[in-house]
Amino acid sequence: MNLLDVLEERGFIEQKTHEEELRELFDSGSVTGYIGFDPTASSLHIGSLVPIMSLAHMQRCGHRPIALVGGGTGLVGDPSGKTEMRKILTLEKVEENVTALKRQLSRFLDFDDGKALMLNNADWLVHLKYISLLRDIGRHFSVNRMIKTESCRMRLDSEEGLSFIEFNYMVLQAYDFLELFSSHDCKLQMGGSDQWGNIIAGIDLIRKVKRGSGYGITFPLITTSSGEKMGKTAGGAVWLDAERTSPYEYYQYWVNVDDKDVAKFLALYTFLPMQEIRAIGTLKDAELNAAKTILAYETTLLVHGHIEAQKAFQSSLTMFGSRQIPQQILPSSKIPRDGGGVSEESVPSTTIGLQALREGLPAFKLFQAAGLVSSGGAARRLIEQGGAYINGSRVVSFDQRITDTDLKDNEILLRSGKKRFHKIVLDNNDADM
Repeated sequence: MNLLDVLEERGFIEQKTHEEELRELFDSGSVTGYIGFDPTASSLHIGSLVPIMSLAHMQRCGHRPIALVGGGTGLVGDPSGKTEMRKILTLEKVEENVTALKRQLSRFLDFDDGKALMLNNADWLVHLKYISLLRDIGRHFSVNRMIKTESCRMRLDSEEGLSFIEFNYMVLQAYDFLELFSSHDCKLQMGGSDQWGNIIAGIDLIRKVKRGSGYGITFPLITTSSGEKMGKTAGGAVWLDAERTSPYEYYQYWVNVDDKDVAKFLALYTFLPMQEIRAIGTLKDAELNAAKTILAYETTLLVHGHIEAQKAFQSSLTMFGSRQIPQQILPSSKIPRDGGGVSEESVPSTTIGLQALREGLPAFKLFQAAGLVSSGGAARRLIEQGGAYINGSRVVSFDQRITDTDLKDNEILLRSGKKRFHKIVLDNNDADM
């Protein structure tokens, strides 16, 4: 199947250049294409999953993806989609983040034997000479056209304005495309919708400098049915790094998506066949919840692996009850369908000494210590609003004493709202909390 058809069918494409030529290109043989990833953090988040999955589909269709980590452009900062200047990172911090991102991207792409490439644009950008860049590359850019792009226009209209260093970002990204075209025969760049102007600039530069043809595809901004940006929660971004967002919390994000989003997210964030995904359009109630469970399992499987997906699935069953997953719903999924074998081992936990429990702890302090709230004041508000639970029973007052009498099998289960759990586990060494 043509890669263009795959991406369009699954909802990845917002805009594309030269559609007929692009389709013919994918039919003619293996194509090399790239996406850039910004190294401003040591982890990607689920907002990055659309570009990551598009590269994975590219490889599955027999083409060669390049994951370009912006070690060089990260030193400048992309103004796209921003109303204020990004924080300028040190070279050491960028290099640290690049190393972490490489590990994450390796979970999705097979880099063995050159099947995919992972490159860092610092390898060519940091060695550029300014005068040579102005003479050889800068002369091909029209300032009039550059300031009309959405990313520049947004910043020019903002109170802070657009800095000169950020204004150079389009030139550097276009140079990336030219470099990859020259050194790796890369003819395609993909990216978010805010990258359209930068991608077009790269295509123009390839035409002017190399008399060659480049192509571009952009992805839509993925939002939930409520209009919120994908991956944003009350607690912040949902990260792919298990240290920032645990596999259990990651699983819970997906299992709690709105009913209206299930089919769309299955198409974007899993590799399950589209004919199976289309078939869930008529599901309701328990069967739709089963499809949500499969969505959560499959997305966790891709990011955290089989063992962590199993743990998160089993722990969720423990908390919310065993659930049969009918064989006819998304049958290609490897999710366990018997509802058995549950455990709580992936639910976050904190140990506490027996002596501390015998003396008793106020409920608000326990919820704060467990990390279910950010402060003692937030814990008080949670309890006063009826959102705090101990072993399934609502906490009646903020200073309710929690003692060793609340232990069940040497554990106390805390719950904040409907979805967040934390276990207090008795320390075998009887250490204080």
